[in-house]
Amino acid sequence: MEWNKQFEELARGAGKVHQRSTARLLNGYLDPRVFKAFDNCDEIWHAGDFGTLEIAQKLADFRPFRGVYGNIDDANLRLEYPENQRFKCEGVDVWMTHIAGSQPGRYPKRVREGLQESSPQVLICGHSHLLHVENDKKYGLKYVNPGAAGHEGHHIMRTILKAEFSDGEMKNLRLIELGPRGRRHPKKESS
Repeated sequence: MEWNKQFEELARGAGKVHQRSTARLLNGYLDPRVFKAFDNCDEIWHAGDFGTLEIAQKLADFRPFRGVYGNIDDANLRLEYPENQRFKCEGVDVWMTHIAGSQPGRYPKRVREGLQESSPQVLICGHSHLLHVENDKKYGLKYVNPGAAGHEGHHIMRTILKAEFSDGEMKNLRLIELGPRGRRHPKKESS
């Protein structure tokens, strides 16, 4: 796919280990292939819309885990996970929040004010269900939306991202496609 080539050129980098994965697994569906994709990761990060607490627990049982709640998540998930996570990973300042706008320049007021106060190096978000990675020159950050790995939403392809963090940089950002959105149901035979 042409957009894959464009993504790879934008995300290309060099570096060493400390791999992290970002994903959005929607509406209670956890594709078993994510565990193979995350096998060599040190941590899994989730940008909201878990769907169920069980999804978050399965990921947390598999690897160290960070997450934020999304707009579809219920009160139990909102008690367990915050709206925002701001942290350092191998010297990289990361802010993860579910709703951060569909692209740089379209930030909601809450995010815009946070960026004006203290801009991170990497802003990870979800909500739109659409894969989008872009350098935001105004705030000097990389905007990262891993798309969505579930079957519900506006996306066409189910996606997750993997990256390496070392020496104060996010490197080797890689796209993993999990297949098209929408469950395929076998046709029923007529009697």
